[in-house]
Amino acid sequence: MTMEQHITDMAGKAKHACRNLAVASTAVKNQVLGDVARLLNENKRQVQGENAKDLAAGREKGLSAAMMDRLELSDKVFNSMIGGVEEVMALPDPVGRISDMSRRPNGITVGRMRIPLGVVAMIYESRPNVTIDAAVLCLKAGNGVILRGGSEAINSNIALADILQQALAKNNINPDSVQVVDTTDRTAIEYLLQQEDSIDLIIPRGGEGLIRFVAQNSRIPVLKHYKGVCHIYVDKDADLKKATPIIMNSKTQRPGVCNALEGLLIHRQIANAYLPEIAAQFDRASVTMVGCPEAVSICPQVEPATEQDWGTEWLALKLCVKVVGSLDEARAYIETYGSKHTETIITENYSTAQEFLASIDASAVMVNASTRFNDGGQLGLGAEIGISTTKLHSYGPMGLEELTTRKFIIYGSGQVRD
Repeated sequence: MTMEQHITDMAGKAKHACRNLAVASTAVKNQVLGDVARLLNENKRQVQGENAKDLAAGREKGLSAAMMDRLELSDKVFNSMIGGVEEVMALPDPVGRISDMSRRPNGITVGRMRIPLGVVAMIYESRPNVTIDAAVLCLKAGNGVILRGGSEAINSNIALADILQQALAKNNINPDSVQVVDTTDRTAIEYLLQQEDSIDLIIPRGGEGLIRFVAQNSRIPVLKHYKGVCHIYVDKDADLKKATPIIMNSKTQRPGVCNALEGLLIHRQIANAYLPEIAAQFDRASVTMVGCPEAVSICPQVEPATEQDWGTEWLALKLCVKVVGSLDEARAYIETYGSKHTETIITENYSTAQEFLASIDASAVMVNASTRFNDGGQLGLGAEIGISTTKLHSYGPMGLEELTTRKFIIYGSGQVRD
């Protein structure tokens, strides 16, 4: 069988299998997830043995320390995976929910019902725990899922897929509802992106290069975010005692994630007083600052920024600083250099805050809060499969509801159209 035939066969099986899953009861789906959690616990050492093969291969390839850290299925990561499965079990099931019922003048009753999307293909890098996270969310939402993880995690992902399929089979759900692409051949991705007859949605998760490749080559709708260039605007009416911990948490708690702070905008009226204060905090946290000429003149710790620096997703202890004269100027900067991920204003002025909320285009817009809150768990979704910075059909963290859509349902009593 050729690679094209192999991927086409996988996609066809997933489409067939998900018909059964789409009508499974909440109790059955939760029983599947309960068995996944149990089997993860029972097969922990076996899976970690397969993970050890990936780690050894990664060391031979010279993977970075950060990549190796993401690749390892440590005891802590394993416990987190099991906890995540249990969290999804506890979430309300959106499938079958009926809303917006109304009676039309001719007597028919019209409403909307939540239904699964169908088959989701997830293409991701490095972290094998994403295999479990993505699969259980898709399963709870009634979707089949095809998972194509990074080549560096192939042994781990195959072992985790086996656990998922065991749990499905035990509950009389077709195991083809969850499949892992079992090859490291990169052409598998290209063929996967052509399966428009069987796959309903592609979700890429990883570096900007991977996501752009998927978006440019897919015949199937893609939910994506290229990068997270998140900003905080410190308004002239900000409470600076609030501002400092918000800024420091946004930048330094986990600098290598997509909702970390990458650009700081400070109103000119407070810049002379506040910029040296926040710069001292950054200095203590080993954060490098590059900024506009005005920021450089105010604060010697700020290095001159190049044109290429603006809009950079640093994913490190570094950020851009710019002094602005108004909310309009801050908004124009965000429109130019932002990535529609997360934007925050720090202000005590209600009107300014409301204008910022209404006018800034991003998947999450915040007032007096850390950018790090743009996360499914933090926003009450329980879990997420990723964050979308596109608007069709989801904007922001994608939880269970975002893995469904709505269809119209109509109740009649014999009506015909005039």
